Amino acid sequence: MKKKYIYFFGSGGAEGRADMKALLGGKGANIAEMTNLGIPVPPGFTISTEVCNEYFKNNKKYPDGLWDEIEKNLAGLEDAMGKNFGSNSQPLLVSVRSGARASMPGMMDTVLNLGLNKNTLKGIIEMTGNERFAYDAYRRFITMFSGVVLGIKKKKKMTENGHEVEINQFEVIMDEIKKKYNAELDTDLNVEALKQLVEKYKVLVKNETGKDFPEEPKEQLKMAVNAVFESWNNQRAITYRKLYGIPDNWGTAVNVQTMVFGNMGDTSGTGVAFTRNPATGEKKFYGEFLMNAQGEDVVAGIRTPQSIEKLKERMPEVYESLVEIYQKLENHYKDMQDIEFTIQDRKLYMLQTRTGKRTAAAAVRIAVEMVKEGLVDKKTAILRVEPEQLDQLLHPTVDPKAKVEVIARGLPASPGAGVGKVVFTAEAAQEMSSKGERVILVRQETSPEDIGGMNVAQGILTVRGGMTSHAAVVARGMGKCCVAGCKDVNIDEGKRLFKVNGNIIKEGEWITLDGSTGNIMTGKVKLIQPELSGNFAQIMKWADEIRKLRVRTNADTSHDAQVARDFGAEGIGLCRTEHMFFEGKRIDAVREMILSDTEKERRKALAKILPMQKGDFKEIFKVMDGYPVTIRLLDPPLHEFLPHTEEEIEALAKEMNVSVEKLKEKSNSLKEFNPMLGHRGCRLGITYPEIYEMQVQAVFEAACELAKKGKKIEPEIMIPLVGHINELKYTKERLIKVADEVMEKMEVNIKYMVGTMIELPRAAITADKIATEAEFFSFGTNDLTQTTFGLSRDDAGNFLPFYIENKILPKDPFVAIDQDGVGELIKMGVEKGRAARAGLKVGICGEHGGEPSSVEFCHKIGLDYVSCSPFRVPIARLAAAHAVLKEGKLEAISTTA
Repeated sequence: MKKKYIYFFGSGGAEGRADMKALLGGKGANIAEMTNLGIPVPPGFTISTEVCNEYFKNNKKYPDGLWDEIEKNLAGLEDAMGKNFGSNSQPLLVSVRSGARASMPGMMDTVLNLGLNKNTLKGIIEMTGNERFAYDAYRRFITMFSGVVLGIKKKKKMTENGHEVEINQFEVIMDEIKKKYNAELDTDLNVEALKQLVEKYKVLVKNETGKDFPEEPKEQLKMAVNAVFESWNNQRAITYRKLYGIPDNWGTAVNVQTMVFGNMGDTSGTGVAFTRNPATGEKKFYGEFLMNAQGEDVVAGIRTPQSIEKLKERMPEVYESLVEIYQKLENHYKDMQDIEFTIQDRKLYMLQTRTGKRTAAAAVRIAVEMVKEGLVDKKTAILRVEPEQLDQLLHPTVDPKAKVEVIARGLPASPGAGVGKVVFTAEAAQEMSSKGERVILVRQETSPEDIGGMNVAQGILTVRGGMTSHAAVVARGMGKCCVAGCKDVNIDEGKRLFKVNGNIIKEGEWITLDGSTGNIMTGKVKLIQPELSGNFAQIMKWADEIRKLRVRTNADTSHDAQVARDFGAEGIGLCRTEHMFFEGKRIDAVREMILSDTEKERRKALAKILPMQKGDFKEIFKVMDGYPVTIRLLDPPLHEFLPHTEEEIEALAKEMNVSVEKLKEKSNSLKEFNPMLGHRGCRLGITYPEIYEMQVQAVFEAACELAKKGKKIEPEIMIPLVGHINELKYTKERLIKVADEVMEKMEVNIKYMVGTMIELPRAAITADKIATEAEFFSFGTNDLTQTTFGLSRDDAGNFLPFYIENKILPKDPFVAIDQDGVGELIKMGVEKGRAARAGLKVGICGEHGGEPSSVEFCHKIGLDYVSCSPFRVPIARLAAAHAVLKEGKLEAISTTA
């Protein structure tokens, strides 16, 4: 049988279904589903994603017979509508839209009003009796087709100040015509003005392309279909896929659909709505619409739309139908929906429904409330909240006690707060961000081309657009704060500044945005961290009931430990003792120890450090009362503690009353060609055992003192960088002796463990031998990745981005565990270790412990816990629950909240 590439949908039903997203894309599958549900959808057909993939695979050639199949479905569409494509009698116009499996709002291309030319224009006028509407549709078609299909780009122009700005040539002509006819909005233009606009647009096309604007409708259709498939690989789509982990081989479908018109006058309109508030999750219909407009007017932000409630006043019957449909869709899909609709002369049509993008706060609230409403069970609710999304909940907000100067207010389009330096282009945002600067992107309105700049910005401010504009939707998806539609802001791109209510803010000056209130403030306003409770606590409670992995934190201070405990950490998986050495005056004692020539002198210096370390451990143990604390003994090479510049060396020599020459000599003697593989970790503890002995003494004195006060202390002593069993054996013997002496002296018995960090390939390979001495393993995945790949994390930034860009590596191995290489070593280490020591406790403590795909991997290979930075703890908890649910080992969970 000949392969089917096209799927029709119309009044008689649809050939597709909602579960065919991989083939029809999200838009095509959901349009088919709405059609089958009896919801009013303009008929059309979907060209499958397989065509897109074959197109790119076969050197941009379509499968044989595709156009014949398109012609056949086009004829079916003509029959369904009683209209003729390309005829001046009852002409059929269509839209051509993209539709990938995953929602990619605004990233690919769309063409509306396709099929218009001189002849069909006359037919539209005759059919509708509305000449103004016909010419408005024609000028829109020329503009959109020219940009999307003919590739007419914005012109770059130098301002008087020498700055380069981009000019949309069609907008320039539009502004000239508006000025000529004294029109404020495009809807104020009369038929004569629109006729002039169309002719000027055609002249522009001829000047730019050297050819007349295409007249043949079927040729227009071929070109548009081609352009939409091509848009799968435009730069903004590629960038979006990278940001959201969407595979390149999914491809996009193309939807060819009968046009319905929202720009036929005051009885027509278009809108975008959500079945619940996408920013807060409130169960309230939320959206916007514009009368006498087409879909792109709402999302492009060119005109500021009205709230959906106003539609109830203007067209109560249409509003009631819309409410009935949105409720039907939410109950059918059992999730919050993002819908697009058009009203043509008081008749409602649905153009799209899809799972609505939402903030993390909204995702959590919707998930919990849908369980209470009986729409979904707990299992589904947990899977509805992506672990990475929780990062948004941990972002700062404006301190209510801070003194602020509010200079303007826009629409609160995406919650949270951001502080940064003003930039006016996405390129400037990326450039400044690459230098470590925090930026706020300020635009008239954002477009999909701005995706890179939006991604690096702390927040986004737009002059135009509403709550469903491009800026708002993308910012919410990214977890960025956004203030939209602030009409008071007047941008002068040429002078690189904006004016607002008497204030002049230049590029590079600091501002603060509050995406929850819409406030714009001058300067750097103090931000505070959020407290998590309510619905968040509920979803995390459900996640904790399901997950098998324990979640610990990496914390070196009592403050970090407390933050982590508040976020649900079940102990500390990595306490880096060297970080304590840099605080206050203790660095002086550390340097004295390093400069000492004899063991006696070193012990004298270490005695000064002992009470400080002991105090640190006591505070951490207090916070972690009842939970295990893994303490990594000194790991970095000693030279890291010494000054390196001439000025620093001279100052230290003077302070320590030693000669500059001696200090330099000592510093030079500690230098290594490759310090990360040099005299560090257990190698340091073996050559200078007094260092580790002091640290263990501090640990056990702190633990014993607190145990006497009724605290439950569970220290786990971790020896770093062990590559050979004998290194662990040698070090462990001496440390146990110190621990026993302290406990005997203080007459307290502390339950403790001694283990090691597996961060060298040899340690993983010989894990069965090492496990005879180690009571626990903690995989240091940062260093294990470095030593497995044979690269330095600090230097790899020079080429790793190129590797990711060119798909040499699928992901940055320092972000997500390289499961085929590093992961195999971890798996080997776990299996060998547990074969030698039953019940061996195993975890990871690199930053991978808070990355969802790495957490899932850790669950699969049977680790006991993951450990991550405090603010990643909730992400790890939820990811651990997702891992269980994805594995499918959990029985159905009760729907009772």
